[in-house]
Amino acid sequence: MKNILTLNAISPVINDIFDTSYNVAPDAENPVGIILRSFKMHDYPLSPSTIAVARAGAGVNNIPVEDYAARGVVVFNTPGANANAVKELVITALLLGSRRISDGIKWVDSLKGKGAEVGKLVEKGKAEFAGREIYGKKIGVIGLGAIGAQVANAAVVLGMEVLGYDPFLSVNSALKLSRAVKVVKDLEDIFKNCDYITIHIPYIADQNKGMINAGALRKMKDGVVLVNLARGEIVDNGDIIKAVENGKVARYITDFPADEIIGVKNIICLPHLGASTEEAEDNCAAMAAKELIDYIENGNIVNSVNYPNCVMPRTTDYRLVILHKNVNNILAQITASVAKEGINIANLSNQSKGSYAVTVLDVDQPVSQAAAVHISKISDIIKVRLI
Repeated sequence: MKNILTLNAISPVINDIFDTSYNVAPDAENPVGIILRSFKMHDYPLSPSTIAVARAGAGVNNIPVEDYAARGVVVFNTPGANANAVKELVITALLLGSRRISDGIKWVDSLKGKGAEVGKLVEKGKAEFAGREIYGKKIGVIGLGAIGAQVANAAVVLGMEVLGYDPFLSVNSALKLSRAVKVVKDLEDIFKNCDYITIHIPYIADQNKGMINAGALRKMKDGVVLVNLARGEIVDNGDIIKAVENGKVARYITDFPADEIIGVKNIICLPHLGASTEEAEDNCAAMAAKELIDYIENGNIVNSVNYPNCVMPRTTDYRLVILHKNVNNILAQITASVAKEGINIANLSNQSKGSYAVTVLDVDQPVSQAAAVHISKISDIIKVRLI
């Protein structure tokens, strides 16, 4: 029985994905794998039995990704599984930023108890909450990954002129974009030209913390509407407060409330609702479960954030999965060590990503534990698994 630990409440759809050879529970001991959502793992005492962690969501800032890589623990996320849910909330945010919907709702609530006067008061006061339409306006989408691409395409359908920016735009993401989306090479093209700007990039502390700051805001059009459903830290809260107070930013809508921005006029804080739909939670949980199963049973890696993707169909009954540093000549050392153990390699895949790499070997005969130990003694080998 293989134990899978859940560190948050996870959609019950996983019960239909893990078969009876797995025990999935919040109190599972010595787990081979872990599924979580927002649980903070930086100070978590990880069991030596754990070989993989799957985040049912895209962001992994709650997981010590680099530390786990060095320990041979593969960390997965689920990109795109919640993309539609976030896209729909972005559309809602655009409308909240264009029309004083939330202010109007609060005002109508204040009319409770006015009896027959309510209708007349509404007609008299509604002009206070007039707004503008998004049709025909320019929107800049920063980040064109799974979510950003869907947002850009939806904005096209809504009749907006769409500019997209992503210096790391992949071929797959580019193919998913509407031809009407204009991809620009300079972020300042977004700042200078767009009436709406929406952010869809991962938060990386040493690269984009406070990326939207006073300097960036000064380059934007007066009266811009800024939407941030990516990560709160990407926008400098002190600078955005000043920008909405002086009218540079008409509205700031964020999914990441912080004490200093709650209650500020023209800042709308949502309670981190981006992926909070039944469908998104089911999709993320199902994807996370499938990633864990494929790695545990086959050594295949898909959607890892700390190791390269590596997928190889099984060609024999015996497989070696080797996690190692991405250094010169290590593949030759691995194959030589395997040959020295009298093991014939039927198929091989080697992939690298940054400082780390994975080598998968299909072999013709069972590999003894002693042979695996000998292979693991090669310098820069992190973990050797027999499947």
